[in-house]
Amino acid sequence: MSEPLLLTAFRTANAAILVYFLLLSLFYVLFIILSLAGFFRYQNLVTHVQFKEMFHLPSVKPISLIAPAFNEAGAIIESVQSLLSLEYPVYEVVVVNDGSTDDTLDLLIRHFRLTRSQKVFRKVLETRPIRGIYVSPSQPKLVVVDKENGRKADALNAGLNVSRYPLFCAIDSDSLLEKDALLKIARPFLEDPGRTVAAGGIIRLINGCRVESGQVTQVGLPLKPLILFQTIEYFRAFLGGRIGLNAMRSLLIISGAFGLFRKDVVLKCGGYRTRTVGEDMDLTIRMHAYLKEKKVPYRLAFIPDPICWTEGPESLKFLSRQRKRWQRGSIETLFHNWRMIFNPRYGIVGLFAAPFYLIFETLGPLIEIMGYVIFLYFLLSGRINHPFVLLFFLVAVVFGITLSLFSVLLEEYSPHRFRSVKDVFLLILFAFLENLGYRQYMAFVRAMGFIDMIRGKNVWGRMERKGFGR
Repeated sequence: MSEPLLLTAFRTANAAILVYFLLLSLFYVLFIILSLAGFFRYQNLVTHVQFKEMFHLPSVKPISLIAPAFNEAGAIIESVQSLLSLEYPVYEVVVVNDGSTDDTLDLLIRHFRLTRSQKVFRKVLETRPIRGIYVSPSQPKLVVVDKENGRKADALNAGLNVSRYPLFCAIDSDSLLEKDALLKIARPFLEDPGRTVAAGGIIRLINGCRVESGQVTQVGLPLKPLILFQTIEYFRAFLGGRIGLNAMRSLLIISGAFGLFRKDVVLKCGGYRTRTVGEDMDLTIRMHAYLKEKKVPYRLAFIPDPICWTEGPESLKFLSRQRKRWQRGSIETLFHNWRMIFNPRYGIVGLFAAPFYLIFETLGPLIEIMGYVIFLYFLLSGRINHPFVLLFFLVAVVFGITLSLFSVLLEEYSPHRFRSVKDVFLLILFAFLENLGYRQYMAFVRAMGFIDMIRGKNVWGRMERKGFGR
């Protein structure tokens, strides 16, 4: 390609990338505005309605908590104790040991004095073979399922087969729920029981917090830049993103770490798809598709204050592995459900939500990296395009910093768990720093997720867990 044509191609790409970043920034500004409005409405609702009194009504549905576990010896006891101490009228805890190679099962058996049960269940979903079901004489709410390894989606399907109740809550076994988290996340099922099919809560990082008896007793931040960057990311994703998407009825993911579902609808959708590592997003999209096709009125809700605490990776190696897996999951999910994209049959989900995730979330890292490559080309070749450099910096960096700061402010307005002045200062500081290196590295890592998918990589990848008793 001749140099004039190359320059023309770069200038065209400049304009396209700037438009892309501008649209992305405007969408997130809209989400922030909608999130603020949603917070005001929600705060007004919880101020004037005594929800705990409502949970004494006979119409309250019991819940099955399903927690898949694979090599979770470091945190499994604290996590299960946390689940057994939740505030909710009637629920059970179904822990699914998915072929762990460490002593996860042995720890559960010893600590809770489990005995093998002859429990009979209906096998609605196909799963890897179940080797045994255990119950505890001292904890009647606890059921432990031991099965051959089939990964998380298969473990969740096994839990669905064994569970008894009409609502189920999917939760990671390395996570902790706050005592009133079930009460809060179940509110939409009381407010609108006919239409509500799923509800999600907020995920927060437990790194730096004090944990006692399966509960977070003191919220704090570690002096580790990698965790602080992830904390800002979680704020932006949940407080600045999902609340706004929920207001637009465009929620395409109920987090696999903490989501409440109607069991009958999930079973009609075929349970969790085992051919993807993004089983939570895939299930949410398939629920949209099924209910739209059946013309059934429904509602998916996101609640801004029930909190699930989880451990974030503390090394670049494991963080990169996690983010590449998430990216592969998004790509696989959109590929499996391609028929919904730009399809008016699926309403705003098909015309806005699915295209938004495809263009801005899934393809975003590739487009962002392309912008950095063009920037470096002009810089190294001595042909600095000053308008492009200025506009690219404004929309890619300044807007990013502004959105991160707004997300921190939303946290201070909503659950407001970080009460230390030092912690708030750190959050504000890292809201600035995140866009100056960390974000660019994450774009590169997520782009590598495309390469993993093209290479056919389908492994989950081992994650390092330090546990909660640190």
